[in-house]
Amino acid sequence: MTAKLDSSDEVLRNFTIDRRSPVPLYHQVAEYLETAIVAGDIPQGTLFENEIDLADALDLSRPTLRRAMRQLSEKGLIVRRRGIGTRVVQPKVRRPLELTSLYDDLSRGGQKPTTRVLSFDRVVATSEVAQHLRVAKGAEVVALKRLRRAGRSPIAVMTNYLPGDLVRFTAEDLATRGLYQLMRQSGVQLFSAVQVVGARNATEEEAALLREPAGAALLTMQRDTMDEDGIIVEYGTHVYAASRYSFETRLTLP
Repeated sequence: MTAKLDSSDEVLRNFTIDRRSPVPLYHQVAEYLETAIVAGDIPQGTLFENEIDLADALDLSRPTLRRAMRQLSEKGLIVRRRGIGTRVVQPKVRRPLELTSLYDDLSRGGQKPTTRVLSFDRVVATSEVAQHLRVAKGAEVVALKRLRRAGRSPIAVMTNYLPGDLVRFTAEDLATRGLYQLMRQSGVQLFSAVQVVGARNATEEEAALLREPAGAALLTMQRDTMDEDGIIVEYGTHVYAASRYSFETRLTLP
């Protein structure tokens, strides 16, 4: 087999087609490869030079493998180039625009979120923060800054401000659990939010944290979250690596 797989050889050897299953063969192999790519078992940059040899290695017909690879390409997991081959790219995290935390969304998607707490401080509210939280300028608030990873890949730098009296958890808690989970456990009933999505270029610090080139494109998200009484309980301003992350919106006609 001429496909360059290195440490991924074992992943492919462990794949077995279930020819008695009602699930189409191309979908079986596409799902298996997608799981392996997302988990990092087939790393970003892995090159499949020859799909014919890959089909033989997986005991598949060439049309079946081509259909499976097309499904992976449509999901943004691989890039196919004539004369070069098929290369695994960093899978994008797609997040629905709902009142959920990134930690919860990644967990539900099997992405294994991890968090590095960059700062956890009680500070006085600036004019901007006070306006968003609807507190007096100079009031005590808690400022949180975190680096969120999906698997081994950093995808977001998240800064959040909360009224000081709502924070009953520690930086250690925040390193292992989602912010919204901790807020709910503290008795905060999250109800709705106003959210603005945008884009800009990364600062040097953001690029270094996200392992992106200087000036790389970032998605931005700003959110004011309210409880069931309409009181603002969180002001968040997050940036996401656009190369690995997207927001998903579902629209319906009236």
